[in-house]
Amino acid sequence: QVHLVESGGGSVQPGGSLRLSCAASGSISSISAMGWHRQAPGNQREFLAVITSGGQTSYADSVKGRFTISRDNAKNTVYLQMNSLKPEDTAVYYCKTYGRSNYWGQGTQVTVSS
Repeated sequence: QVHLVESGGGSVQPGGSLRLSCAASGSISSISAMGWHRQAPGNQREFLAVITSGGQTSYADSVKGRFTISRDNAKNTVYLQMNSLKPEDTAVYYCKTYGRSNYWGQGTQVTVSS
């Protein structure tokens, strides 16, 4: 079992930045990659970014160049640096682990509005 705790969400004006964190605990050795998804009201959950234990990254086209995923293996934490935020980035952001089983965090709200 893996437990994920996300933090760092909030409200920001368009063009602003936020950094999300996701700390993992439990069966850490079972995790091969960690990533971020988001879900806006009325929309399906959307993949944003993933990072492997070796540091390889992949991004959705919608956030490439604006969002950066990183990982601190010593802290079992994955981060999502979000820059140049737009109103359409407003959503609940979820952390996810990939491995023998997949786990989701509880989500953190990000609101981009003037």
